[in-house]
Amino acid sequence: MTTAIGRQLDASAKPDPSTRGAWRYGRLWRDVPGSLLFLLPNLPIVIAGCVVAVVILSLGFGLAILGVGLLIIVGGLWVSRAFVELEVARLRTTGLPPIRGGAWRSSIGTETTLGAVLAPLAGPRWWLAALHTVIVNPIVGGVTWGLTITWTVGAVAGTTYWIWADRLSAGSSSGFAELLAPTLDPSDALLADKLWNLALGVVFLVTLPLVLRVLVLLHHAIASGLFGARPQEELRAELLAERRARGAAVSAEAGAVRRLERDIHDGPQQRLVRLQMDLAAAERRLDTDPASARSLLGEARAQAAETLDELRALSKGLMPPLLQDRGLVAALDDLAARCPVPTRTELAVVSSVTLPRETERGIYFIVAELLTNVSKHADARRAGVEAHATVDQQLGSRLTLRVTDDGRGGAHLEPGHGLEGLTERAQGLGGRLVIESAPVWDGVARGSAVSISLPVG
Repeated sequence: MTTAIGRQLDASAKPDPSTRGAWRYGRLWRDVPGSLLFLLPNLPIVIAGCVVAVVILSLGFGLAILGVGLLIIVGGLWVSRAFVELEVARLRTTGLPPIRGGAWRSSIGTETTLGAVLAPLAGPRWWLAALHTVIVNPIVGGVTWGLTITWTVGAVAGTTYWIWADRLSAGSSSGFAELLAPTLDPSDALLADKLWNLALGVVFLVTLPLVLRVLVLLHHAIASGLFGARPQEELRAELLAERRARGAAVSAEAGAVRRLERDIHDGPQQRLVRLQMDLAAAERRLDTDPASARSLLGEARAQAAETLDELRALSKGLMPPLLQDRGLVAALDDLAARCPVPTRTELAVVSSVTLPRETERGIYFIVAELLTNVSKHADARRAGVEAHATVDQQLGSRLTLRVTDDGRGGAHLEPGHGLEGLTERAQGLGGRLVIESAPVWDGVARGSAVSISLPVG
């Protein structure tokens, strides 16, 4: 939410319309070093990529009939991709927006080793990378490199010509001004030549940031058009992510239902069977052995009390009463207070966001399971539950909860174990779970941290 102070800061940060042109021109000058860092070494990099890719691809096509050539072609495609990714990474120095790369898909399945190796042969983006490295970038890079050298040398040499012009040999021509006015005295011709070169240098210098910006924009547009993420690909990726999240949610909920069924079968159901048998025995002995019947009724009452306690405990697995009545912060504080390991909490951020009830429930059980793991397996002396709110340009506003401990570390994902189930539950909530834990070595305590990042708003 934007506050009044934030709106004032935003207003003060915007340039005045009367000085907006100068402000934008100043920004262009600020990006000049990064643009030169990209453009000046561009030609050697482009030539190296072209030569290496052409040699490997030519050899591969020549030997394609023998089969081994296909593997060599794949190597050439990987080289082309490497130079494309180098180009995209180098463009980040220019101050232009980073290029979000698209997926390097292939119509060949990667389930087998051979399919994974030969997949680039059936990937359109891989062949675009080869086209870019072998043909497009050498042409564009040669032109932009030549213009960069021309404008840079012209700006530097022209604006400094008056300093070193006197050091030229006396027998040499005084320059372009003397050609225009051959009747001038040598000293006047030299002065006119200095002024002429200074004027040219100023023109080159003033237009240098504009020219460099156009050149890097050309490279950026080509790389973005060929290798940037397309709207269709982003939509497909979002759809796949949504399907995976739904699948993970269904899997996590199915696992929770199975655990609940098992717990009911092994606990309350067995106690209710025992209770039924005790009541039946007490009913048979009520007339013949009242003392024994009274004893059986006492045991039945105890069984009923224990069954009620177990049912209450299981009902918390559906929706803990504290979470339902007082909210997520109070429920997490209660988890931390009941954890055998002393646990501190920093959850003020959670109160400032609004979460769906199912998301709160999922967060509660993830944190509860993580704290249980800390108390059982970490050998920790202290633990913590922290919450942070972040804003990502691509992911939007997110709430991150971080459970830490100073134990021995070694936490990792393993099929069929608890952390994998927590990962599925986090994906089902539209978030992700990240584990930061060094492997156990010589029993040295390295600690662990598990973060749950969820979208909000």
